[in-house]
Amino acid sequence: MPITIIDPQSALVVIDLQKGIVAMPTVHPTAQIVTNAVRLARAFRLQKRPVVLVQVYWAPDFGDAVKTRNQTPAASRKMDPDFYDYVPDLEANSATDILIHKRNWGAFYGTDLDLQLRRRHITNLVLCGISTSIGVESTARDAWERAYQLTFVTDAMTDMNAEAHERSIKTIFPRIGELGTTEEVLAKL
Repeated sequence: MPITIIDPQSALVVIDLQKGIVAMPTVHPTAQIVTNAVRLARAFRLQKRPVVLVQVYWAPDFGDAVKTRNQTPAASRKMDPDFYDYVPDLEANSATDILIHKRNWGAFYGTDLDLQLRRRHITNLVLCGISTSIGVESTARDAWERAYQLTFVTDAMTDMNAEAHERSIKTIFPRIGELGTTEEVLAKL
């Protein structure tokens, strides 16, 4: 469904635009994804609307990482020292942005995201980031179950897998929210 409205009480939620993740191979060039997310973040900040920057982060010993049979053990991964850092263009600011540190796919589980949003009376989440079928979709499903209105910015998200990206965009997201481009979202603010 195309974007009909961006609620006055909306927040931008940017998933995992951090140095280690944007360096991974993706379906769409991450430079354009970052550029679009930055444009959205600046517009939301200009209008005094919350910007939520989500990053996946684990303890140095990976003791807090998911350990299931089908997950690659985080401790076996080689992480660059700046893997967790937000991309600089996002201009993350702990004084003005809501910074969420997650340890799972979705941004709600094990974090205070819902509390942060509800205390600000947020009703609509505008979602973007990497990866479409994992971080964005997991967060969106959790948000939908909490009755948030959802808007997906399709040119500000990408995935490591083209089929998974398309499945989220064409099958899942239209069932739980509205979809549009960066320009369409900016026009509705």
